Amino acid sequence: MEKPQKKQVLLYHCVEAEDLARKIAAQSEFIQLQTINWRSFDDGFPNLFINNAQDIKGQHVAFLASFSSPAVIFEQLSVIFALPRLFVASFSLVLPFFPTGSFERMEEEGDVATAFTMARILSNIPISRGGPTSLVIYDIHALQERFYFGDQVLPLFETGIPLLKQRLHQLPDSEKIVIAFPDDGAWKRFHKQLDHFPMVVCNKVREGDKRIVRLKEGNPEGCHVVIVDDLVQSGGTLIECQVRVLSSLKVPPY
Repeated sequence: MEKPQKKQVLLYHCVEAEDLARKIAAQSEFIQLQTINWRSFDDGFPNLFINNAQDIKGQHVAFLASFSSPAVIFEQLSVIFALPRLFVASFSLVLPFFPTGSFERMEEEGDVATAFTMARILSNIPISRGGPTSLVIYDIHALQERFYFGDQVLPLFETGIPLLKQRLHQLPDSEKIVIAFPDDGAWKRFHKQLDHFPMVVCNKVREGDKRIVRLKEGNPEGCHVVIVDDLVQSGGTLIECQVRVLSSLKVPPY
């Protein structure tokens, strides 16, 4: 039985993801890089044009997004909602990260769970000729967020942890590497994927108005330490974790 031929994919991308899109396209002859004119009117609102729009009918199309700030989300959503309507065979949206992971649930009446809002918006992407949009998200903050998305899209949660593990095994003294988690949330999210490495777990303790990171379990003595977190905003927790781990180390961390 002959293997089915690989599909040709037309890859569009936002401005921020141009370098990454070029690297992806260079990895396979079946990925063709496409372009969009990202312009603005005098009032600042987007003036967008999808190049090659007439020729993508019946083709498999993907869009590489980057929701790095609220300022760029609207223009990218405009393109994301337009591409499936160009009679494409299938449409895939790739998000290297889900931007609203810091507010996923309501803890008191009046809180706005913006992660749910974003999921509702993405759930309304028009279907293409081949069916619902494939929504690929890397290292989402919490796997439960898959239930935020409606049935109109097919969320697929991927992770970059295998690439991290591959890189760590290439390092000198790889047998002396310890994984440090800045808090229990990071440990719960990733410890099963890194369980063949020794681990150090920190936790946050409230002292008055301050939240201090302390070493909860594990011993990093004599090891190289790699800090793995499930969500980074300002990086303050990572820095506090580094300081706490360094205080018990004689070998510098990577």
